Amino acid sequence: MDNSLRLLALRLFVRVAASGSFADAARYFDLPASSVSRHIAGLERSLGQRLLYRHTRAVRLTDAGERYFQEVKRVLESLDAATEQVVSGAREPQGLLRLNAPVAFGRRHIAPLLASFQQANPAVEVELTLSDAFIDPVQEGADVVIRVGSLGDSSLVARQLATQRFVACAAPAYLKRHSAPLHPEQLSNHNCLVYKGTRGVQPWYFKAPGDPLAQRYSVKGNLSSNNAESLVEAALQGQGIVVFPTWLLFDALRAGGLTPILETYEALGEATREGIHAIYPENRLRSQKVAAFLEYLFAKIGEQPYWDHERRDAE
Repeated sequence: MDNSLRLLALRLFVRVAASGSFADAARYFDLPASSVSRHIAGLERSLGQRLLYRHTRAVRLTDAGERYFQEVKRVLESLDAATEQVVSGAREPQGLLRLNAPVAFGRRHIAPLLASFQQANPAVEVELTLSDAFIDPVQEGADVVIRVGSLGDSSLVARQLATQRFVACAAPAYLKRHSAPLHPEQLSNHNCLVYKGTRGVQPWYFKAPGDPLAQRYSVKGNLSSNNAESLVEAALQGQGIVVFPTWLLFDALRAGGLTPILETYEALGEATREGIHAIYPENRLRSQKVAAFLEYLFAKIGEQPYWDHERRDAE
């Protein structure tokens, strides 16, 4: 196996190992699945070791494959970073920037920024993936992941982009038919439109003034969805009450399509106030394209997020 084919085989192996799928690697590199399998089989022959267990529904690393995967992934990342630095030199950021963000946040607050970012950095290509599933940027090969909500322990770098502020609200038409609740306990008498995502039903928390802890309240309604924007649309149609962060609701609140309720309480989507973070492996900061995007992103969002700033202006 010559050096160019070996490098391709290594990249294919890392993608298959990270995704658990030959088909995913084939799509990613725009190759036939049979070609991916052939390259990796050739790599295994040259090493004299089986790297992958191939099953009908999944692909799993052997013990040797797991060790090899960790080393090869590290070497390829270093190679890519070194190549970018040499090619870029003192010139503008360039290369492929892989971003991942939650569906609603990405559509509303990341995608609209990309055109002007790429106008300022014309040599940067962007691959934006929107998914509400939590992904590991190292495993998935992402340069920057935007994560909304609580963070687990990780060796990754996490910079807070903004704090989440939640609002309980409903359309004026709904509140005209049903008296607005004065206490969170009264939500049990209302049609609550609940988000149900990859981590199950999103709980509703409220914290009274002066209370150190938020309390969880049981809510139910005739509509749940794994798509937050669908629930906001239902609320705008007068179907019920929603609790979502201001980054999702700010335009509906500003336009008066939704009216805040229970404003003497702090609404929360978790037991404690959580934030929106940009997450990335530490070595990605050596990349000009990543550093340029993070600087641009934080400047655009601002220390005081524009979605909260605009709502206060409207008030």
